[in-house]
Amino acid sequence: MAGSEAAWQAAQAGVDVVIHEMRPRVGTFAHQTGNLAEMVCSNSFRSDDSEQNAVGLLHWEMRAANGLIMSAADAHRLPAGGALAVDRNPFSETVTERLKAHPRVSVSYEEIDSLPDEGQWIIATGPLTSSALGAAIQAETGAEALAFFDAIAPIVYAESIDMSKAWMQSRYDKGETEEERTAYLNCPMDREQYEAFIDALLAADKTEFHEGETAGYFDGCLPIEVMAERGRETLRHGPMKPVGLTNPHQPEVKAHAIVQLRRDNKLGTLFNIVGFQTKMKYGAQTDVLRMIPGLEQARFARLGGIHRNTFLNSPTLLDTQMRLKSKPNIRFAGQITGVEGYVESAAMGLLAGRMAAAEIQGRALTAPPGTTATGALVTHITGGAEARTFQPMNVNFGLFPPVEGLRGGRRGRKDRYKAYTDRAKDDWTAWLAAAEGMAEGMAGTL
Repeated sequence: MAGSEAAWQAAQAGVDVVIHEMRPRVGTFAHQTGNLAEMVCSNSFRSDDSEQNAVGLLHWEMRAANGLIMSAADAHRLPAGGALAVDRNPFSETVTERLKAHPRVSVSYEEIDSLPDEGQWIIATGPLTSSALGAAIQAETGAEALAFFDAIAPIVYAESIDMSKAWMQSRYDKGETEEERTAYLNCPMDREQYEAFIDALLAADKTEFHEGETAGYFDGCLPIEVMAERGRETLRHGPMKPVGLTNPHQPEVKAHAIVQLRRDNKLGTLFNIVGFQTKMKYGAQTDVLRMIPGLEQARFARLGGIHRNTFLNSPTLLDTQMRLKSKPNIRFAGQITGVEGYVESAAMGLLAGRMAAAEIQGRALTAPPGTTATGALVTHITGGAEARTFQPMNVNFGLFPPVEGLRGGRRGRKDRYKAYTDRAKDDWTAWLAAAEGMAEGMAGTL
């Protein structure tokens, strides 16, 4: 995501770009193709509400900046209530095709295993940085690698779901059209089924980490087994909460818990199990997940899994231009900088691409104001966060400076969030106009 967006933004600014992609020559645990911007964990960009949600505001900012990732996502959008879900394969194919068709972009399929001394580079290797490049980064920074574990949710073939037990409905019937209001597939559980499911989940064989592995988990993407270990009711108040849904097969019966699945492709032939990232071994996954009513005969297009996600201690290692302080010809972007999520990663790529192009062209491009979603993220990773406790972070309004004159507390939250987004849109528009005004007539090479 980040590398694709960075390349697009730099090329659009008039800079020649070479994308170095090791896939498919060198594969990873999670990727299945050699396409750029392949989505591996989920197919959701989360909320698209740009007035009440920080990630929705980030969508708005990237669209305003002619972002390739958002353009491709909009072109392959799937019904998902108020969220932006994407048909993942056509999405990555579109990103790849548009970059390859750009006159200033070329793609070289090879692995980069060291940090170059010359030229302008952006490293946007994401959570699956190769071991060789990871070792080179660690050797240069002199810091012990920071990491957490990230998990992937299973994907089910729609035709294998028993619709006499499941039904289509978005929570609270959210959405403007009938298609949006029926964007999710729901599987209900009574108390006995839920308790048996939790027992099986806790007892299932799970992937064990290698001796000496100390990485933790990112709280926004916890495996379901880890959530269950924190308390038997945790899942029922998380991804399996039964609120805002009515079972048309038994409208008078309130479910004790509900498993939701979200459409994973435009054809509606694939559904991913929402919030069900897992580290269960494959055999255990099929046994446990088929305990879910409606999924007794489920066939899986992809089972879940877990992988190590490496990131930098960016507040100590990167300057405000996202450059490595010890090697300023190299910028970092995306999840490796300590942001979490597809959109956040792409946004850091957008900024890194623009900053690199500006430097090549002899322009001074400052980071966007911290009052914007993009600015709040880059401020956080390049000095706003406490380095000693630095952990991956999704965009959220807690990263924004307060709006003066607004009353705090939950009662004023809706007004406060609207004030945040109104201010951000004004400030982003002004920053973008100034940045693009300076860029006219420039060219260079990245």
